[in-house]
Amino acid sequence: MTQAHLTSKERVRISLAWQQPDRVPIQIYVTPEIGAQLAAHFGRRDWRQCLGVDFRHVGPVYRGPVRATRDGIRYDLWGAGYRRIEHGSAGAYDEATELPLASLESLDDVERYPWPDPEAFDLSTIRAQCNAVADFAVCCGDAGTPDIANGVSRGRGMEQVLIDIVTRDPVGLAIIDRRCDICYRVLRRTLESADGRVDIVCIGEDMGNQNGRMVSPRDFEEVFRPRLKRFIDLAHEFGARAMMHSCGDTHELMPTLMAMGLDVLDAMQPEPPGMQPVEKIRELCRARRGLHLRPGPLHPARHAVAKRPGRLRRGPGPGADLTGRRLGR
Repeated sequence: MTQAHLTSKERVRISLAWQQPDRVPIQIYVTPEIGAQLAAHFGRRDWRQCLGVDFRHVGPVYRGPVRATRDGIRYDLWGAGYRRIEHGSAGAYDEATELPLASLESLDDVERYPWPDPEAFDLSTIRAQCNAVADFAVCCGDAGTPDIANGVSRGRGMEQVLIDIVTRDPVGLAIIDRRCDICYRVLRRTLESADGRVDIVCIGEDMGNQNGRMVSPRDFEEVFRPRLKRFIDLAHEFGARAMMHSCGDTHELMPTLMAMGLDVLDAMQPEPPGMQPVEKIRELCRARRGLHLRPGPLHPARHAVAKRPGRLRRGPGPGADLTGRRLGR
């Protein structure tokens, strides 16, 4: 293996070992509208390949019952109903409009609720999916796993979920635990089916807002930490790295996340004041050999991508890559 002929998998693994690869590993998340424009622009070519994206996702298919779309409302496997809301040039988003978990008032209600069955996920193609993208960093899971605050709020309401967390409401915590247990079992089955072919396990929990941490230190320690730690430990059990997505300002939580064993923080928003200057974040991570992913140039250039994808020519802006190097200078 030489630096001139690295595969995406090798590039990511070198970075995760705190070594310098040939270039910074690239990951990207796009809305359906942007994905469609990129596909149209690049034609028959895989736009991820064209942009040098180093990560690929694999996952099971849910074969269990889901309520049929009715009166324009689409239902997910958790029973929440969504209506498509158009936001003009900002695109369209499915907003939760039916919140079935909000009506659960007792532990018996939680027990009787029709939760998705982890055994209803079809994993028969997982190994083939992994083999098809073997030269890339293979990921399973996503930002919605377990996604305690956001995920539960889509069926219960954000205000009620935060009240559940602050008051340690038994019903609210039981709902959270049911979601976490189902996500955990699906992820474990996926890793078992992959048989060592997964490089990174992806989880998500938005722990920051634009001004700092989303919940108090006590709430994080008592509610979030033990539940998220299960997923980090699961990744390591199968020889994979754990990567957690979180929006907002998470700098106060970074030492805690590293102490929990998190390998990569997929921090999507460098704009909050607490996430600057970049040197502070870099040294915070370097001191513990922690890893910090930043979105780089595509985030501030998102409007340029949306309107003129063929004209995007910006180089990396100031940021920190997986090895903690300074970029754009």
